[in-house]
Amino acid sequence: MPFFRYEQVETQTSQNPGTSQAESPSTSNVHQTSSVPELPGFYYDPEKNRYFRLLPGHNNCNPLTKESIQRKEMECQRLRLLEEEKKCMKKTSRSGLNSSIILLKRQLGLFSSINYYRLIHELKVNCMQRRKLEIKSPDSSVSGTNNFKLIAADTVYERILTVNDVEHGGCKYGIVNLSGLGKDSLTVEMYDNLYFTNRKVNSVCWASLSHPDSHLCLMGAAESLGYASLLPASLFSNSNAGDQPGMLCSFKISTAWSCAWCLNPQADNCFSTGLSRRVLVTNAVTGHRQTFGTSSDVLAQQFAIQTPVLYNGCRSGEVFSIDVRLRSHKGHGWKATRLSHHSAVTSVNLLKDENYLMVADMEGQIKLWDLRKQKCVKEYEGHHNEHAILPLHVNEEEGLLTAVGQDCYTRIWNLQDARLLRTIPSPYPSSTDAIPSVAFSSQLGGARGVPGLLMAVKQDLYYFSYKIDDPYCLHMMGHAASLRT
Repeated sequence: MPFFRYEQVETQTSQNPGTSQAESPSTSNVHQTSSVPELPGFYYDPEKNRYFRLLPGHNNCNPLTKESIQRKEMECQRLRLLEEEKKCMKKTSRSGLNSSIILLKRQLGLFSSINYYRLIHELKVNCMQRRKLEIKSPDSSVSGTNNFKLIAADTVYERILTVNDVEHGGCKYGIVNLSGLGKDSLTVEMYDNLYFTNRKVNSVCWASLSHPDSHLCLMGAAESLGYASLLPASLFSNSNAGDQPGMLCSFKISTAWSCAWCLNPQADNCFSTGLSRRVLVTNAVTGHRQTFGTSSDVLAQQFAIQTPVLYNGCRSGEVFSIDVRLRSHKGHGWKATRLSHHSAVTSVNLLKDENYLMVADMEGQIKLWDLRKQKCVKEYEGHHNEHAILPLHVNEEEGLLTAVGQDCYTRIWNLQDARLLRTIPSPYPSSTDAIPSVAFSSQLGGARGVPGLLMAVKQDLYYFSYKIDDPYCLHMMGHAASLRT
């Protein structure tokens, strides 16, 4: 299993003692009160060092409940983390992780190249700082008027598809061009299409039909039934309505939860739709459909590239694969791989060698499965989820895993050793309508793009620069670049 063969790295030193910044904010207060006995009907205030009586939750006159106390504690924690980030007081996940010591140990031959680059990426993650982007649009009514629900980047991270909630219900769709994002520019262009609005969107993906990322798959709910739509991406960049191409296909179905596009040539032009108790695979050109019956709703999907195999995650916690070349769909013999989680699966991500599958569920568990042994080999702790369908973002080039929790914190893990590297607070108070949606890439904006994390929350877009400004860190990065050449 070469992907995980790394020597243990020791960077302990007295220069950076204290609690790791990667500690989950939702559990940070537990350590302060763990030694205090819990009394029924009372709560303990660690600041005032005394107990207070809890009032019934239905009491509207200054109610004091566990829920309100937890919300207050979480908000105080968020504001404290934001203040630390503003003052550059962030702590690394490893005590003593700094550029000068890492560079010295590398020069002495104490670190291999793999571990050296891995620690560089940890430093870069901890040095990311938030900057707000300016959104420009040919239509002044487009930018900054509706909350972002989700964003989805294309395969080369030149554009992101945005889904925004509208005030009177439903959603509207747009495309943000990231080519303007650079070292000296924090401006992006957003294009909207007014012909496809007011439909609730549950899932989106990019489709490569006539050329890479030429179309968009949209799945969701209409007035009565659900819908699946495949439309050209050019609809969002052509200002002349008369020249716009029409929708390639659109059909009504039961409520759609997920979708995925197949890039394997043996299932060319096919996309899948995860529905209630079934999977629908459709050829976008011929219209031919295959139906696979399941025992639960299919909430997450992804196609393999090397083989025409579709991986599915269900509300029941089951994860299974389908070879779409099969003609017979009777029984459950067509389920090639079967894994199990204890709660509803919200995301499936196949790693590039296609021997490992990353799976997240509604208990906040994130597991890496070895598909050859059908065994869990890694667990990534700290993620928070109770009932939301939240995606994972795997970046194997940088060795990072990124996920946004239902508590609105963005967490980044080391992909190899499952260490939680950083917990990023949201710029807005935690709420169900303010869960950030993110995209991470070493090339935001295409081949000549900039590395970083893109975050959409409420009506704003933020950019976290994935670079190091500290002189020591810059020297180390230059040294690393010289080693590569």
